[in-house]
Amino acid sequence: MASYADVLHYLSSLDYPAGKDDVVREAEREGAPPEVLRALRALPPVDYANRTEVARSAAIDAAPEVNDAQRGAAGRDKRHRRVSQHLRGI
Repeated sequence: MASYADVLHYLSSLDYPAGKDDVVREAEREGAPPEVLRALRALPPVDYANRTEVARSAAIDAAPEVNDAQRGAAGRDKRHRRVSQHLRGI
């Protein structure tokens, strides 16, 4: 899956506002890998104000350095209490 940084990298020279077709064309011209192109082709067909807006709209892995096991462990961590759990103890 493409990362946020990958998408930003391949759109660094695109002029904005830009439509979906312009975004995909620029990424192809810059030699983006297939996973980046796949994420960009799935974008909604609207005009984008900047590359950050494109990256936020793309189907990408927002935190590729964290794997599924790490996300699960963080969710099960008992030291991190939710607000409602904290209020129950009061």
